[in-house]
Amino acid sequence: MLDLHDLLFFSLAALVLVLTPGPNMIYCVSRALCQGRAAGLLSLAGVLLGFVVHLAAASLGLTALLLAVPFAFDAIRLAGAAYLLWLAWQAVRPGGTAPFQPRALPADPPARLFGMGFVTNVLNPKVAMFYLSFFPQFLHPQAGSVLVQTLQLGALQIGISGAVNCALVLGAARITAFLSRSEGWLRAQRWVMGSVLAALAVRIALPERR
Repeated sequence: MLDLHDLLFFSLAALVLVLTPGPNMIYCVSRALCQGRAAGLLSLAGVLLGFVVHLAAASLGLTALLLAVPFAFDAIRLAGAAYLLWLAWQAVRPGGTAPFQPRALPADPPARLFGMGFVTNVLNPKVAMFYLSFFPQFLHPQAGSVLVQTLQLGALQIGISGAVNCALVLGAARITAFLSRSEGWLRAQRWVMGSVLAALAVRIALPERR
C-alpha cells in the first residue's frame, strides 16, 4: 500500500498534468462547444476507457522491468523529470498551446463520439509518457506488489482526470467566454502551470529512491 504522502504528491502531479492542455482536453472541450455537453461527456467516457488501456500496459510493463532490472529506476526517474521540464517549456514558450482553444468539429453520432475519445487517448503520447516515466517515482517494491501499487496509482489518476475533465466539459462555454476576455489571466495561468511542472521535475530528479 502507498503512504499518504505519496498519494498526496501524486494527486497534485496528476492534477497539474490533466490541467496541462493536450489532445484529450481539447477534443472533449471542442465536442462540448460544438455539439453540446452530452457529446462532450460521451467523448470523455471514451477517453477514460483509453486510460484503462494505458494503465494495463504500464502496469504489466513496469512490473516486469523494475523487477528484472532494478537500476532502471534511476533512468526512468530522470526521464520523468526531463518530460516534466519539456511540458513546462511547452506551457510558457512563445506561441505555446493554451487551453480552451478548440477546433471546429462536425456533429457525430454517439458511437463515433465514444470511439474517437477512446482513440484520441490511446494514441496520446502525453498519457503514455506520464504512465511510463512518472508512475515509477511512487513505486516501492519493498512495500509490496508493484502491480498492485501501479493499479492504485492508475485508479487515482483516472478518477482525478475524469472529475477535472467532466467539470471542464460542463463549464466549457462559460470558461471559454471568460478566457476570451482575460488574456492577461490566460498568460498568467500558463506561467503558473509551467512553474509548477518545473518544480515537480526538480522534486523528482533530486531525491534518491527510498
